[in-house]
Amino acid sequence: MAALAWLLIPVVATVVATVWARWAGRHHKIGDVAELAGYARFREAMERSRETSEAPARAASETDAA
Repeated sequence: MAALAWLLIPVVATVVATVWARWAGRHHKIGDVAELAGYARFREAMERSRETSEAPARAASETDAA
């Protein structure tokens, strides 16, 4: 019985490793398209935040010049 247990351990480990490898290597449906869309939204948000932070500085420099 002990010999059977020692034979089952590598068999079970192989099955688990195979299932994990198939799961890890599966094709993702969303892929790069969703990542690129998220990056585009991030860039737009950063541009908006940059514009809003530059507006008070520009207004202050215009009043100092006048």
